[in-house]
Amino acid sequence: MPILNWIGKDKVINHHLNVDFKILNKKYTFNTNTTEQNSENKIINGDNLEALKALLPQYEGKIKCIYIDPPYNTGNENWIYNDNVNDPKIKKWLGQVVGKESEDLTRHDKWLCMMYPRLKLLHKLLKDDGVIFISIDDNEQANLKLICDEIFGAGNYIANLATIMNLKGNQDQFGFAGTHEYTLVYAKQKSKLMLGSLLLEEEAAESWEKDDIGFFKKGANLKSTGVNAPRQKRPNLFYPIYINTEFEVNDTRQNESDFELLPITDGQEMSWRWSKDKLFTEKFNLILSKSDNSFSIYKKQRPELGDLPSKKPKSIFYRPEYSSGNGTNQMKQIFGNKLFQTPKPLELIQDFLQISTDSNSIILDSFAGSGTTAHAVLNLNKADGGKRKFILIEMEDYAESITAERVRRVMQGYAGNAGTGGSFDFYELGEVLFDEDGFLNEKVSLDKIRAYIWFSETNKELLEQVYSDDAIQDDSSFLGKDNDTSYYFHYIVGETTVLNYDFLAKMRTKAEQYIIYADNCLLTSEFLRENNIFFKKIPREIRKF
Repeated sequence: MPILNWIGKDKVINHHLNVDFKILNKKYTFNTNTTEQNSENKIINGDNLEALKALLPQYEGKIKCIYIDPPYNTGNENWIYNDNVNDPKIKKWLGQVVGKESEDLTRHDKWLCMMYPRLKLLHKLLKDDGVIFISIDDNEQANLKLICDEIFGAGNYIANLATIMNLKGNQDQFGFAGTHEYTLVYAKQKSKLMLGSLLLEEEAAESWEKDDIGFFKKGANLKSTGVNAPRQKRPNLFYPIYINTEFEVNDTRQNESDFELLPITDGQEMSWRWSKDKLFTEKFNLILSKSDNSFSIYKKQRPELGDLPSKKPKSIFYRPEYSSGNGTNQMKQIFGNKLFQTPKPLELIQDFLQISTDSNSIILDSFAGSGTTAHAVLNLNKADGGKRKFILIEMEDYAESITAERVRRVMQGYAGNAGTGGSFDFYELGEVLFDEDGFLNEKVSLDKIRAYIWFSETNKELLEQVYSDDAIQDDSSFLGKDNDTSYYFHYIVGETTVLNYDFLAKMRTKAEQYIIYADNCLLTSEFLRENNIFFKKIPREIRKF
């Protein structure tokens, strides 16, 4: 498999392992229905690399669908969403991670250095039967394909969808008017992935027929209408068509029984839409319809791009609703002005989710922008009664004023659209859990540290435990019991804690084995083994995600 190399790759290939683990600080809960203080939906304001790392304890291997719309690296710096890797935040990060070498990086090198560790963390978050959709254009599509092959595995490549965003074409592009972007699609494990179908109205599927040429349906009557339809306006398009008993069309009468059909409407001579030469050259594109003692003749309408209904998604991904202009109009509806240059259209993301999620899936967007992904999740839940959850990450300052505000308005209703209902928690990135020397940061609240330790051991969220009578009276360092293992985190800010006989005397929750964190241990290895006690030294043996 070809491997892509670039300046700085050696510095970022394992950088995701060294990203500081930061605590997520909840600022508020927005809820349209109740006064509950917690939601399973999250909007996070902060650097998406650090935010992805912060999600690992709770969400590693649990995300069913990831959609991202990363910077395309166009060099355009005038948008509210800065589509350029010369963004000061990216340049600062590159200087810290890559060092002086970053000064020599090209635009593409910088983009790859930015994307690689983020994709590594996204891969960790994805479920084994999960899928990722990545929007991109020609600036970085080829490079992105190669690093995704490396991170996700070439065997887990699903498709590179030509996604039609502007069917008329961008006339400003050189040589060819650009109509499309791309959507790269990868699985975590292709053998476990089951992609669904697009919704398809039964009427749409039944309206098409098939002949030797391909699909068709009845189009316009071949007889012209309108101000230019009369014979005197188009005399060359007034001519007879002869139809025999076998319903064959000819330009001359073959038998006395042949029916002569002229373009006459209510006694007025009109004209045909096609010339005589075209009509008799393309007889296979005609449909005859007989009523009483007369005939009507219609054109066969052949499918244009995206016309043919198909439950299975096509590699040319097109619906008129996918136009970038539609995304802009949706923002105008919600906010009264467009705010973003090219926000992704709602229907595009909805179709990605329709294909890839079930009613209980968790969906992640780590380049959230205007919040279209959350909007799509809420719409689908309202349509099918699903309980999908979203996680949005946005590093820019508008995470509150635009991203979260859009979600609020969608939940409450806007511009005549009924609200979807729902809730979300808004977070900001807080303190690092470990300081520069690897010790626990004493500024982090104890409850956050305890939740981290519990998850690192059990892969579960630290909720209110169902305690036995003994556990209720247990030492304050008791975390909980899971799989017949009792967990203790013996930690006091500013003090050195010790696992000794005095501490054991305070323990009340009996189990087959015990995992106990402390700064030091005064018990012998033999005693620990005999009593199924596993000592873990703080902070050395705390698992770092």
